[in-house]
Amino acid sequence: MNTPHSREFLIQQDNEIRRARRGAHEERMRRITVSIMVVIGSALASLSEGADVDPTLQPTAPTPAQPVPFTHEVTLVPQENDSWCVIAGDEGVLVPQSNRIWQGEVGEGFRSDVRTFSVETGVALGVQAFGGRQVHDLALLSLSYGHMLGNVVGGDHWYRGNWEGRAELFSGGQFSPRSDPFVGLTPHLRYNFATGTRWVPFADLGAGVTASGVGPPDQSGTFEFNLQANIGTHWFVRDDLALTFEAGYLHMSCAGLHAPNLGVNTVKGMVGLTWFF
Repeated sequence: MNTPHSREFLIQQDNEIRRARRGAHEERMRRITVSIMVVIGSALASLSEGADVDPTLQPTAPTPAQPVPFTHEVTLVPQENDSWCVIAGDEGVLVPQSNRIWQGEVGEGFRSDVRTFSVETGVALGVQAFGGRQVHDLALLSLSYGHMLGNVVGGDHWYRGNWEGRAELFSGGQFSPRSDPFVGLTPHLRYNFATGTRWVPFADLGAGVTASGVGPPDQSGTFEFNLQANIGTHWFVRDDLALTFEAGYLHMSCAGLHAPNLGVNTVKGMVGLTWFF
């Protein structure tokens, strides 16, 4: 039979058991927490040691998986063939520059490998000269291809410029005093002045052959020679394209191979486009 004494004893005993169990549980939790803290501390210490870098060590060369470092600083370097290269970035990467037609800025002279192609049209008004009996007025269409014959010559003189060899195919017709066709092929030697501006004057001479329908009293047959002397200017609307204006003298005769040989003499004016590449 339970008495108040025995009940109090049992309650007290039960409380002691619970306190003992709670103390054991707290001790286990404390040990687990300490163990976790030790592990975390060791890991942090290892990471901290791996992050320390000797400041005296130089960066290693990038591996194939790493990008090559690049900066925006560039240096132009002239090459032996008049081309240019860019030294870019800290690694000295050579990047070829796109070819340009100029040795310097626009109008400062052409590179030695520059070529030209021209399309021009105009009229040649006849003049009586060298014994010619008639005035011959001509309509002209000209196609020409050129190539610079070297780098700029003339140093710093006013005549500084480039020599150019050209081949011209021209055709057209006489419209006064009557209608007659003709076609000619003429090599030229031209000199282009380097002015340092978008205006590039030139002067050239040419001599070639002509097939002409112009007959007596000034010409004798189909085969004729032609002589030309021209001056003009290119005006560059962009770095590689120019409007071309030209004035000159055109003479056609057979050099005495046949009679008559009085010749056709004209003063011509031409306008067109010239591409440089």
